[in-house]
Amino acid sequence: MTTATPFLLATAGQRIGEKIGISPWVLIDQVQVNVFGEVTRWRTPGHCDVEHGKTTPYGGTLMHGFHAISLITHFYKSSELWPEDGRDPLNYGLDKVRILQPIVIGDGVRLRSHISLLDAQPKTAGDMLLKTRHEIEVQGLEGSAVYAEYLTYWHAA
Repeated sequence: MTTATPFLLATAGQRIGEKIGISPWVLIDQVQVNVFGEVTRWRTPGHCDVEHGKTTPYGGTLMHGFHAISLITHFYKSSELWPEDGRDPLNYGLDKVRILQPIVIGDGVRLRSHISLLDAQPKTAGDMLLKTRHEIEVQGLEGSAVYAEYLTYWHAA
């Protein structure tokens, strides 16, 4: 999604409180969940064993909460929200993060993020610390599954 107005560090302060983008959909399947389980060393039956998942109250395996959270940087970039006057962004961390609903994998799920700008703090030499709100939606699920406030430190181009 391209924003109507180019997203710039220089004018970010004027856009606080604004919905600035919605990411494209991303398909997550069981293979990706299993790989995430392997690399994070959290390959538990509730996430990675399809037969076990069928016996749980959810009726299937669940996506790792941290997996959904880890997609925030992808959602941000795929929404074309990288400031035209910024470069070399650094993950500065997260503020409030909540897993609001389990994400059942089944035959695969589609996720996307609704992104709003919460804060823009000027730093030295034109650099900027941005705080964005991400409300991650799962296709077919009512309400957000994940809420996160993401901090990114941007260097001025």
